[in-house]
Amino acid sequence: MPVVVIAAICAVGLIALIIIFKLVWRVAEPNEALIISGLGARSKNIETADSLGFKIVSGKGTLVLPGFQSSRRLRLDSRAANLEVSCVTQQGIPVHVRGVVIYKVGDDTVSIANAARRFLEQQKSMDGAIHELFTGHLRSIIGNLTVEDLILNRERLTSEARGSAADEMSKLGLIVDSLQIQEIDDSTGYITNLGRPHAAKIASSARIAEAERNQEATQREQEAAALNAAAIRDSAIKQRAAQAEVDAATSRQEQAGPLAQAEARQNVVIQETRAAELEAERAEKQLLASIRKPADAKAYETVTLAEAAREAQIKRAQAEAEAIRVSGEAQASAARAKGLAEAEAIKAKGLAEADAIKARAEALAQNQEAVIAQQLAENWAEIVEAGSKAFGNVDHMVVLNGAEGIEDMLAKALTLGGTGLGVARHLLSTMSPNPSTENGKANAVVVPVQTPVPESGPDSTKE
Repeated sequence: MPVVVIAAICAVGLIALIIIFKLVWRVAEPNEALIISGLGARSKNIETADSLGFKIVSGKGTLVLPGFQSSRRLRLDSRAANLEVSCVTQQGIPVHVRGVVIYKVGDDTVSIANAARRFLEQQKSMDGAIHELFTGHLRSIIGNLTVEDLILNRERLTSEARGSAADEMSKLGLIVDSLQIQEIDDSTGYITNLGRPHAAKIASSARIAEAERNQEATQREQEAAALNAAAIRDSAIKQRAAQAEVDAATSRQEQAGPLAQAEARQNVVIQETRAAELEAERAEKQLLASIRKPADAKAYETVTLAEAAREAQIKRAQAEAEAIRVSGEAQASAARAKGLAEAEAIKAKGLAEADAIKARAEALAQNQEAVIAQQLAENWAEIVEAGSKAFGNVDHMVVLNGAEGIEDMLAKALTLGGTGLGVARHLLSTMSPNPSTENGKANAVVVPVQTPVPESGPDSTKE
């Protein structure tokens, strides 16, 4: 156990030692310098042997005591600052110059110390300081130069700018690696106009040379084309002359046979035409004799027969129309006579019914009870039959008082006619209480007598 504890303590102590070493040891990268300030951080200026008040470490490591010393890094790599300067030349022409300055912090201790004093906490402001520094120097230099000098001798401008800014750059601890003038513009067009005469001269010379070459080439082309056309023309003339001779000989040879055939054919056609004319004349005469004359006779016969048939049809139609007219008149007379007879019969029947109704009305006005009693007597069988139908719908009937009950029901059914007689008498007395006469005739009310039918239902079934 003691060995394990000792090993663990040693391990913890080693780890603590490594952590403490990492906390107090700082290493400067190749492109940077460590600026250490605080307790005991002193270094001497090699040139003046004066104490700087801080320690500069470049390219190696050093011990920094936390809480007593602080370390900060100063970059030593190259930087680029863009330049844009608007100024006026010696000729009074405004120009706009664009360029770029590549600079860095010097590698010597004095340059690092000067840069640390000015830019350690604000290294990003270096570009602005360089721009302002070179802008002022370029304005003063360009003011003593012409536009031609700026264009033709830019090296002079850059060398004078670097030389005039050397002291200020040394005080800042910076050095210029490169200064390039990229572009020179003017708003008046002076630079453009400087090159126009030379450009116009070159363009004119080029156009003249091109026109001369084109003219010479065109002339040579036309001469060659003329020679080519003449050769083609001579060759075509010779070819056509030879072809004409060949065609003439061939045509004469080819036409000899067809001419002889045409003459022979002409004679044949003349003979055939004459024979055809004779044949036509013969056929015409034969047609006239065998077809035309019989046809004329047949046509005359047909026309005559048609006219006769037409006359016969006209007469037949007239006879039929007359027969139809006579038959129609007879039927109309019969229908009229039949209608008159039916009308007379209907009239007679109506008058008879009217007389009967009148007689019945008069009888009813004089003796109502006798008329009603007669009607009841005539229809008594139907009345009794209708009253008995009330018992036809009863499936099961219970009579409590025996035979007397049955007799009572039959009596009620038979006395329905008497009840109807009383109702009819009451209606007649109500509708005509005081019958009067007019012009010696009695006015009576005729009431049709309906056969009363007893209602069949639950009440009748109960009885």
